[in-house]
Amino acid sequence: MKDLPIQKVLQKPYVFGRMVRWAVELSKFDIQYEPRGSIKGQVYADFVAELSPRGAPQEVELGSQWMLSVDGSSNQQGSGAGIVLEGPNVVLIEQPLRFTFKASHNQAEYEPLIAGMLLAREIGAQSLLAKSDSQLVTRQVTGEYQAKDPQMAAYLRYVEVLKGAFAAFELVHVPREQNARVDLLAKLASSGKGGR
Repeated sequence: MKDLPIQKVLQKPYVFGRMVRWAVELSKFDIQYEPRGSIKGQVYADFVAELSPRGAPQEVELGSQWMLSVDGSSNQQGSGAGIVLEGPNVVLIEQPLRFTFKASHNQAEYEPLIAGMLLAREIGAQSLLAKSDSQLVTRQVTGEYQAKDPQMAAYLRYVEVLKGAFAAFELVHVPREQNARVDLLAKLASSGKGGR
């Protein structure tokens, strides 16, 4: 299955030159065109696994730290998030995510943190430094604030569970100016012009 325009070539009998020869050669085989389906969340882990060298699985060094930058956005047009995961050996994954549900601003701030932590866990990161410009989320995760709202408490419990997957995990608050790249991805996703 490919996203190439081969369907048109296989269905047109009046093609000229080399295309006719290809059509004749390909007609011997039972080739049918099927469009590629949509790509889902597992694509991140598959993509990184595909880029790694073949052979023995590559171990991520315990001392190598991965950096996760996250931001969420919620407005009248929708909700979305931006995730940037940077690892050793110049591994960089950037993704806007559009939510299919209506999310509050605080939910939109927790969602990319959880998605990024899941992605880092799938990749095999052992040490993760996460950055967010949400004071509420960072202070709830560090224990400075309590999560009184039941939904925020559920998000916080899930983050606590995910923290156990890493040998070292730290979430730090950064000013919005230092989070500009993921802020742009989040705004793109929430506007309906990007993301999945």
